[in-house]
Amino acid sequence: MKKTWIFSLLFFLGVQLVAVAQPGWNWPEDRATAEEKNALYTDFLKQDNFKAALPHLDWLLANAPDLNESLYINGAKIYEGLADNEPDAAKTVQYQEQALSMYDKRIQYFGNEGDVLNRKGYTAYKYYKDNKAKYPDLMKMFEKVYELNGVNTLDNNLLAFMDVVRRFKLTGGAITDVQVLDYYDEIMAIIDLKKATGKNLDRIEKIAENIDKLLTATVTVDCEFVENNLGPKLKADPTDLKLAKKILQLQLTGKCTDSPLFMTSSKIVNEKEPTYSLTKVIAQKLAAEGKNEEAFKYYNQAVELADDNQKKAEIYYDMAKINAADGQKVSARANARKALSMDPSFSDAYTLIGNLYLASYDDCRGGESKVKDRAVFIAAYEMYKKAGNSQGMEKAKEQFPSIGEIFEEGMKEGDVLSVGCWVQESVTLQRRPA
Repeated sequence: MKKTWIFSLLFFLGVQLVAVAQPGWNWPEDRATAEEKNALYTDFLKQDNFKAALPHLDWLLANAPDLNESLYINGAKIYEGLADNEPDAAKTVQYQEQALSMYDKRIQYFGNEGDVLNRKGYTAYKYYKDNKAKYPDLMKMFEKVYELNGVNTLDNNLLAFMDVVRRFKLTGGAITDVQVLDYYDEIMAIIDLKKATGKNLDRIEKIAENIDKLLTATVTVDCEFVENNLGPKLKADPTDLKLAKKILQLQLTGKCTDSPLFMTSSKIVNEKEPTYSLTKVIAQKLAAEGKNEEAFKYYNQAVELADDNQKKAEIYYDMAKINAADGQKVSARANARKALSMDPSFSDAYTLIGNLYLASYDDCRGGESKVKDRAVFIAAYEMYKKAGNSQGMEKAKEQFPSIGEIFEEGMKEGDVLSVGCWVQESVTLQRRPA
């Protein structure tokens, strides 16, 4: 018993000595009691004995409210612990209110409002998210959290903020669809800044995905909505990159890519923040409208932005198809060959060249030698063969010169023939199957 008493005495003396040495402590006139209460409540807190800690905490809150910032940090933990373990609903609410008041008093006595509100945010959301009467207060609080913290806003608070916007809107709160989009845009701007740091990317991407889902669950963002509400704003200020990005994202989500506004917003974003994917989409849209010259401008830009040869091959192939459709055989082959230089296994590019050769008989026929005139089909066959296109190979074979035609012109299978015209290929003479 004596040893226990001595141990306890040494413990309290030790706590007192540590407290004396600590900076930032503002002890009240009854310092001895305050030191004892401080030692007791923190010891009980370490044991998760929140009820035992409470009377000692309350004494300090009443008699030494500016003792130290840790009083409110620990106070929040104690009241949150009590709220989590209280079976009585009314008492649970009381404890929750007290827990949140710890954050407010911490700001009152020790400042640092931005950081403390950042910490308070998710706790308040957790307690009030099902309480319609609290939604206006939550909106104001999260607006301030965002204003004071910016990119340092805690990840969970971004998702919570958007969910509060959703709940406020769907329960008849005074907020328009456009205002919902404004909040969404502000939140996503922080998401983009967080992504730029390169930290916790998987987590941030998941949060962004859930925020997108919350948006579509809050307002009906269809093509008509974007056209009517955001289109006029962009027309009034086509330099507004932020607005253009918002419109572009919403149009992609709503599959509104056939709208003229989609092209307008895409070009504005691409001018300031060009990417391979966006540049390619613009080029493809322009090509579909028959604006090939402008399309090629964006295709060439896409090649420069592509970060691997496969992507470059796809762009060159798209350009080759446009050339072919316009009857520009030489340019079509040139771009198909560029595609193959980027990706030698790009079979579609070989097929395209084969198709060009197959369709060149009338253009290249000299009319003096049936065998030489039909050599262009052999050139087509060789391209189809490289593509692994058996159907094309059979089609080309059907147009080879016959064995009789070869014999009549004093030639034989295996001879090397030059295909003139624009083709300019050398082929090995083959006969048409009997």
